[in-house]
Amino acid sequence: MTVIKIGAQPEAFAGKGIFLDGQSAAPRKASLEIDEAREALVISFEGDAPVFWGLDDIRRLRDQAQDDLMILRLRDDPLARLILSADEDKAIAAARAREMERAPPVEGKRRLVLWGGGAIAAVALMVFVFIPFLADNLAGLLPASGKRALGETVLEDLRGALDQSGMNPVAFCEESDGMAALAAMGARLFPEPPVEEDLLVYVLDHEMVNAFALPGGIIVFMRGLIEEAQSAEEIAAVYAHEVGHVAARDPSRIALRSVGSAGVLGLLLGDFAGGAVVLFLTNRLIQADYTQEAEAAADAYSHRVLLEAGVRPDAMAAFFERLRAEYGDAPAIVAHFLSHPAMEDRIAAARAATPEDGKYRPILSDAEWQALGRVCER
Repeated sequence: MTVIKIGAQPEAFAGKGIFLDGQSAAPRKASLEIDEAREALVISFEGDAPVFWGLDDIRRLRDQAQDDLMILRLRDDPLARLILSADEDKAIAAARAREMERAPPVEGKRRLVLWGGGAIAAVALMVFVFIPFLADNLAGLLPASGKRALGETVLEDLRGALDQSGMNPVAFCEESDGMAALAAMGARLFPEPPVEEDLLVYVLDHEMVNAFALPGGIIVFMRGLIEEAQSAEEIAAVYAHEVGHVAARDPSRIALRSVGSAGVLGLLLGDFAGGAVVLFLTNRLIQADYTQEAEAAADAYSHRVLLEAGVRPDAMAAFFERLRAEYGDAPAIVAHFLSHPAMEDRIAAARAATPEDGKYRPILSDAEWQALGRVCER
């Protein structure tokens, strides 16, 4: 294959784009080249056969809301989309796809099919491209008060959603000695404020083996997680990991993405402000469905925090391995941990981050650890 830069210059072109095949809603990262022999744009994916778009068959979708994106389709395919964001890639596409601005007439049933396909593609673009783009940027622009208000609202929704009786929100655990032990753990891990907002740490009286971070610096532990832990160091590893998500603004980002996506779907299903939106957001935050990159970054953050505090980072690895051995992959109560991507890699990274000659000391006294275990007693 002879690959040259699109246009008059005989240089190699290696572009990037986002591809939606029209069959599934999930976008895929793609590499772009020009096959001069076929006069085609080659759209390649890791592990799959490439897709060839004839240069003269490429059309541009006009009147898009995002001026910084170029969205392309194939003349005879009403659903597939290719999204370009780099200025160079857009300029090259405009230079070589000579017919991209042509809008052939569409009549009869074919017009309806194309309109329907275009509507589906527009929703997919909004849910999987535009909303994530806006959420990622807004997460860094929200004022601290706005993030705290969002986090507190979500926390109340979570408490209600987790109550199986539907009568009373799940209670906070507030036994004074137990909460004092948790505060001592936080002071040891973070002698200086780790984020711009004050951290608020709660324990919910629920059997789910889980912990998660909410917007506004809110960290939530479930009673089930504390009961499953066999050492204070395992709790400390979870604590540091969740604060790592707060430091990276992951909770605000996932909340904005989820609310935005659910809002679009709600408009289509007639339930924009109803329970479906709340339940969707609640589930997303409980499951903490972060990307593999976000999880790896939060793990690396926790490793640094634990080492600086004199705590073994591999405490998290031991916790993961024990939960997996005890519960397997099925039960929902450990879904937060076991559904995260690349678990073996995360366990290995925690062990690799733990020098055997490190100077480690218990993060809590025996009395404090016992008190933490009784934090939900009344």
